[in-house]
Amino acid sequence: MRYTNFAALAAASIMAVSAASAQDRDGWPSELTVGTASQGGVYFVYGNGLAGFLAEELGLNASGEVTGGPVQNVTLVQMGDHDIGLVTMGPAFEAWTGVSELAPGLEHSEIRALFPMYETPFQGVALRSSGISSVSDFDGKRIGVGPAGGTPGTYWPRFMDTLGVNVTVSNAGAADTAGQLKDGLVDAFVFAAGLPIGAFSQLAAESDVVMFGFTEEELATITEAHPEVSPFTIPAGTYTTQDEDQHSVAMWNFAIAHADMPESLAYEITKLVMENNDRMLQIHAAAAATLPENVGNNSFLPFHPGAVRYFEEMGIEIPDDLKG
Repeated sequence: MRYTNFAALAAASIMAVSAASAQDRDGWPSELTVGTASQGGVYFVYGNGLAGFLAEELGLNASGEVTGGPVQNVTLVQMGDHDIGLVTMGPAFEAWTGVSELAPGLEHSEIRALFPMYETPFQGVALRSSGISSVSDFDGKRIGVGPAGGTPGTYWPRFMDTLGVNVTVSNAGAADTAGQLKDGLVDAFVFAAGLPIGAFSQLAAESDVVMFGFTEEELATITEAHPEVSPFTIPAGTYTTQDEDQHSVAMWNFAIAHADMPESLAYEITKLVMENNDRMLQIHAAAAATLPENVGNNSFLPFHPGAVRYFEEMGIEIPDDLKG
């Protein structure tokens, strides 16, 4: 009799849990699309790894999609074409305020922040034989900046204009640009991604290259003219050819979703990522910064209600003006 009651109680508990799970998943899509960037960059690795992790833990068909990067990702989420987008906060702010290069005049008012990812440092590489070792050496050169619409493709031309160097800009994915550098089709390759940048590591392994950031004078000029970035030190040893710390600038990255994403799904995604940093580090070393304490590096974009619920359960207060 006691066993019968226990079995009945267990069955009732399972039914209750199943009902709760079904209720919690109300409105969930059967699949998720994560907007990444070009192959050879950190977004591609991080985004595809994130999609695999979500599929594994949430039982959804999730996949990463190659895109032009953050500028395009913001608009793809705004238009509902992608469920999650990886973005740097500079392009996100421009889209939020309606001055995106991809969709000028359209205020991206339906995007919401989920969780912090990592900082994106800006760095350059050139063949040692080129004699290029700083941005000031770029004058009259052809410079690869990554795909149009990505963070490096958007901000590196602005930085070079600020520093007064006249260049011919070449747009292509990270892996393609690395190949162009080796073939002499571009004189230098400047990029922005979580460290280490895959394409740079490959170049360091295959060619005699020089990595560089900004000189002290260049850094002062850039940070004064571009408040969306902050000083950043690229540690010595990041690449086999980098023997010393390099001074540069960086911009924070966040994962975003559309405001219409079910609150329970946004909550589960945020919770999963924020509570499994060891698993995220298996995806990419840049995920060392994918931590709840970095949530404050978003100062303008409202968080999705599901993300707000998670962070506040963890004792992290989200300002009222950032509750979406």
